[in-house]
Amino acid sequence: MIPLPFAKGQRYAVLGLARSGLTAAQALAASGAEVLAWDDSEAARQRAEAAGIALVPLDGLAWEGIEGLVLSPGIPHNFPKPHPVTHAAKQAKVQLIGDVELLALACSKARYLGITGTNGKSTTTALAGHLLQYTGLTTAVGGNLGKPVLSLPALNERGVYVLELSSYQLELLHSLTCDAAVLLNITPDHLDRHGGFEGYLAAKARIFRGQKTPQTAIVGVDQEAGQRLADLLEQEGQVRPIRISLEGAVTGGLFYRDGWLYDDSEGPAERLVALDTYPHLPGKHNLQNIAAAYAACRTLGLPRATLLEGLASFPGLAHRLELVAERNGVRFVNDSKATNAEAAATALSSYDGIYWIAGGIPKDGGLAGLEPLFSRIRRAFLIGEAQDAFAAELAGKVTAQCCGTLETAVRAAAKLAIRESGGKAVVLLSPACASLDQFPDFEARGETFRAVVAALEEEVEL
Repeated sequence: MIPLPFAKGQRYAVLGLARSGLTAAQALAASGAEVLAWDDSEAARQRAEAAGIALVPLDGLAWEGIEGLVLSPGIPHNFPKPHPVTHAAKQAKVQLIGDVELLALACSKARYLGITGTNGKSTTTALAGHLLQYTGLTTAVGGNLGKPVLSLPALNERGVYVLELSSYQLELLHSLTCDAAVLLNITPDHLDRHGGFEGYLAAKARIFRGQKTPQTAIVGVDQEAGQRLADLLEQEGQVRPIRISLEGAVTGGLFYRDGWLYDDSEGPAERLVALDTYPHLPGKHNLQNIAAAYAACRTLGLPRATLLEGLASFPGLAHRLELVAERNGVRFVNDSKATNAEAAATALSSYDGIYWIAGGIPKDGGLAGLEPLFSRIRRAFLIGEAQDAFAAELAGKVTAQCCGTLETAVRAAAKLAIRESGGKAVVLLSPACASLDQFPDFEARGETFRAVVAALEEEVEL
């Protein structure tokens, strides 16, 4: 756990005691701070007490002398309605911060590679961390992906933190300036939490806060909002943006053309890697993740040849286009992390002959935007709260059946795929939905998919 020497003798309130909040409370207490911790969930409070954290109700707290309110990212503090405790803290002029802010204060000499975007940020974060580790740099990977940041090792100027940063986390950052910052893409998501799209864009843009050359901003420009942000950064002149595009050539950046990713960031454009060079990074969309991770690592001074070697050894990311098994020529792919239609689109565009498992708690817009990919789908198997609505959306376009549960859907899809496909099909879990109607999180949903697929191997007949 990372020591927080600046916190010694100070008073901090902590609201939200899930993974990151509990770790923050423990780190603060271990560093000699007085911690006033609370969670609205009784189960979370019980876990915190079992971990040795004393609980103090924060409603009606006298905020004088409180250095900061450490807030779990999921707790609203602006839109759609601020939590009463956050409102009281703001009224008392107490700063709202997150655990990443505590990390930035504690390990200010380390280098930071920050990655955000509506989709693809987890793969890019894992890939960038892998590349840095492959080149021998001391690296720690966390944030919105994986371990809470304060449970990572403390790094000095020779180390690099690779952090996936959500819009919620970025809103709570005040001190961190990234040596390399990546915004992959930005499409409407979490709009209720940000008061609309412009608020969401403003939160994402905070990843470039305080940057100055030689620090680097890497921006996906295939959406109008990303192009607008890259242009603004260039006009301000504090940092040179490196643009990334899958739609056409960009000067001084990386782009896709004719099946290849080109690098134009260091001189005349030259081919970098071909589409689907790496089995664990299938599909055109993964070229954006490769481009962003590669560009960020290059800006830290790492050799091109070594980075390309590292790409070949990347094992892939759990729950994101993860090939979990192959049976009778049918591939079973776990893309549980696809919690919206935009993310599911990247999976559907990566395969043909798809037996598609979708559903859960739908996001705004449902399956809008996926229509051009319906020809790739042989049949849809629908689950969870969204199944009836999705069946209506797919009517007359894709043959679909409502299965209710993930286990039922996997078994039905497997039987049909093996019987119909002649060994050329994909059973794809890419739900385009949140998981909380039937699972604690998307990881649990993906693990269930793995377990059901593994159980199929034990059966004589499907």
